[in-house]
Order: sequence, then structure tokens, then C-alpha cells
Amino acid sequence: MDAPAPRRRTRRVVAAVLLLAVVAAGLAVHAMLPDTTATDIAGDALYAAAAYLAVVILAPRVPPLAVGAISGAWCVAVELFQLTGVPLELGAVFPPAMLLLGTVFDGRDLLVYLLTIVLLVGADAVVTRSRPVGVTARPDGR
Repeated sequence: MDAPAPRRRTRRVVAAVLLLAVVAAGLAVHAMLPDTTATDIAGDALYAAAAYLAVVILAPRVPPLAVGAISGAWCVAVELFQLTGVPLELGAVFPPAMLLLGTVFDGRDLLVYLLTIVLLVGADAVVTRSRPVGVTARPDGR
């Protein structure tokens, strides 16, 4: 059963607000902190979160597991695209492209992306299935 329109709208608005916060945090990590293993991992986790939230914004009816699959596929595809060297070349010409496409392949990034997305799928599933206290579902599932 599809979620009612107000719940989809709320999910989309919450995802948009969270996406703005995630992008701000990612830009802050990129611009203000030294390049270390910890900041690289943080950046990867924020990238995966941004991909997940973008899918929710574009398709709020899609259940969390499918959102995770789509955003995970995006992250893996972008990481594998780095093996071609094209993102590195694009970044040299247009540095903001590095924020979207990265530069060089790192297998650890794949692990961070997938772990982050698994956590987000779990959190999203809990939130999307929860109802305010005292509200019970009707027989039609709403």
C-alpha cells in the first residue's frame, strides 16, 4: 500500500532539510579540516547520505530498501567510474566536479558507502513505519 500524500510530502521535506545539512557538513569537512583518513571516511559517509536523501527527495514513495539499493548503486558506479581517470581529468578542469565524482578509486570508500547506506535504510525504515503515540492504523493500512 502506498503511503498517503501528506506522509510522502513530509518525508520529502525532511529529506530536503537533512540533505542541506549533509551537504553543508560535507563542504565544511572538505574545506576546513585537514585531509586525513578520518575526514576521508567522514566525507564518504556524507556522500552516501546525500545520495540516499536525494533519492528520497526524487521518489518519496520508494521504500527504504529500494532507496538504499538505488543510492548504493549510484555510489558504487561513481567509485568505479574513478577507475577510468575521467573524474580526475574533469576535476583538474572544473574542481567542483571532484565533489560529485571524486578523483581516484579507493576500495575503502565502497565499504563506507555501503555501511552508511545500511544504517540509513534501517533508520528510514523505523521512521517511515512509526506512527505518533495514540494513533492506530485503520484496516486499510493508513
